[in-house]
Amino acid sequence: MKASVARILFALWALPACAADLELRYGALERLISEQVFTEDGRKWVRGNPRTHCQYAYLEHPRIGSDGDRLKIVARFSGRSALSVLGSCVGLGDSFEFTLTAAPVPKNGAIAFENVRVTAVKDNYYIRRVRAALEQSFSKDVKVEVQGQAKKLLESTDLTSVYKREMAAFSLNAVRVLPEALVLEVEFKLVVK
Repeated sequence: MKASVARILFALWALPACAADLELRYGALERLISEQVFTEDGRKWVRGNPRTHCQYAYLEHPRIGSDGDRLKIVARFSGRSALSVLGSCVGLGDSFEFTLTAAPVPKNGAIAFENVRVTAVKDNYYIRRVRAALEQSFSKDVKVEVQGQAKKLLESTDLTSVYKREMAAFSLNAVRVLPEALVLEVEFKLVVK
């Protein structure tokens, strides 16, 4: 009996990586992005810090959903690009809500973004510059790391388990946008010890 169980387990371990769809609901994605990107009191500082009163920019309060086949993020931007003159800030600045839409794509075990578009209800010279900078930055710098999160999920064990699990391989192959979630097409290999 033990020999047949061992043969079955060996056969399962010898299988190639398994393909699966991982549905990532937008609420979970908001928490994941907040954990990875909006790390300082719920803010993502893109310029300066809380102590730089005249030269700063940050994003906050992201809400995630879908816009057809694109991911939609609504967030708030606050920023100032000014000089300190006699204790006052003189220059440009504004605070406004913006909507960012992008096509999510797989890139090295993470979700990256292409064809990023940023819109805002308000419009002025400063806001147009901010929108252009957000589009460029989001396309180039922002990625949602998935591989490490999948590793934590797949390898986590309860204290009573006698088996250890190890993710031996992982590949994020495609990302689809649905009205209620992102669907990640992944391949992974899980080794049970």
